[in-house]
Amino acid sequence: MALFKVEISGVNTTQLPLLTNEEKTELFKEIKKGNKEARERYIQGNLRLVLSIIQRFSGSNENMDDLFQIGCVGLIKAVDNFDDTLNVKFSTYAVPMIAGELKRFLRDNASIRVSRSIKDTAYKAIYAKERIMKTSNKEPTISEISKEIGATSEEVIYALDAIQSPVSLFDPVYDQGGDTLYVMDQISDKKNKEEKWVDRIALAEAIKGLPEREKEIIDLRFFKGKTQMEIADEIGISQAQVSRLEKNAIKAMKHYMR
Repeated sequence: MALFKVEISGVNTTQLPLLTNEEKTELFKEIKKGNKEARERYIQGNLRLVLSIIQRFSGSNENMDDLFQIGCVGLIKAVDNFDDTLNVKFSTYAVPMIAGELKRFLRDNASIRVSRSIKDTAYKAIYAKERIMKTSNKEPTISEISKEIGATSEEVIYALDAIQSPVSLFDPVYDQGGDTLYVMDQISDKKNKEEKWVDRIALAEAIKGLPEREKEIIDLRFFKGKTQMEIADEIGISQAQVSRLEKNAIKAMKHYMR
């Protein structure tokens, strides 16, 4: 696969626009007002990010044009869902979104070969995390890990994500009497508990419209990092009831955000 094609999917990569931080801030204000032209300029101004990420997938045999288009889908999703009120750079938010789209595409078409350098970054990040936890007795942030190993936050996020084996959160792990439990029902959400950049994106208004019991369950599950069993014990209902109420709440929020 040619990594340095001048033209990809009809886009001349030597002439991609580059936005200043001030321009990005102003454009995003316009995007929030519904300005489609500003949205298009913002997307065009971040195509270099897509280009840099697709080069990391050189181990695949996919066509560069196809990868670029898939990466652009991830970029568009990042633009449409980014919350600029959080203290996070757009690139930090967009990198895993773009990489995620590419990995889903490649996973459906062929196995992904992760490069040695990416694996090395991931392993360094894992060891750094363990060292920091031993000395501070708390889980470090991505920024702390990246500083420890001398890498950017984007590189750490991407590397850790790249070595994970894909498992669907909706894979069933137990089924009895029609009350199926899934992978997502058995894990706590540590990232949300730590209030990282994934927190509260497009959810605040949807959560406000939930009944109080469902709102409480969503808060305990996804913002305080508790398992369904812990929630069941706390509010005095069965885990099966917690599971049903949680699924109802998620369904209602998805409907609200369409």
